[in-house]
Parts: sequence; structure tokens; C-alpha cells
Amino acid sequence: MNRIAVIGIIVEEPQEIEKLNQLLHEYGSYIIGRMGIPYRERKIHVISIAMDAPQDTINALTGKIGRLEGISAKAVYSK
Repeated sequence: MNRIAVIGIIVEEPQEIEKLNQLLHEYGSYIIGRMGIPYRERKIHVISIAMDAPQDTINALTGKIGRLEGISAKAVYSK
């Protein structure tokens, strides 16, 4: 059964964005939408990814993102 979730991502190492984009491309069929906000004053990027996917798939993507250097990720699920 699919779940709706939002993955919140904080990017503190801009050189890792290419790896992040590759992961998002791999899971693109599950992504409903994406919003990115550059926070120039703090030199970070805040990204949210809305997904409709099995919970294991969302967990897998969140874990892979969180293992990238200088990037944090957390998923929030619908009920």
C-alpha cells in the first residue's frame, strides 16, 4: 500500500547536490512534487519532496539521502 509523505532535506554541502539529484531522479516515478529554497544568508538549501510510494521505498530514499555528506533528511507520513 502506498503512503503519502514529505521528505524534508537540509543541504549544507553544495558539492553533494549532484548526488542528491541523481537519487531523486532514480525515485522520480514516486515523486509528486519538489520545492527547493536557497537560504543564502546561511549558505544552505532547504528542499521538500512530496511522494506517493510504499513506505519501504520512502524509507530507502530517506536513508540514502541522509548518508550523503553534509545532507540531512527526515520523512513525515500521512495517517
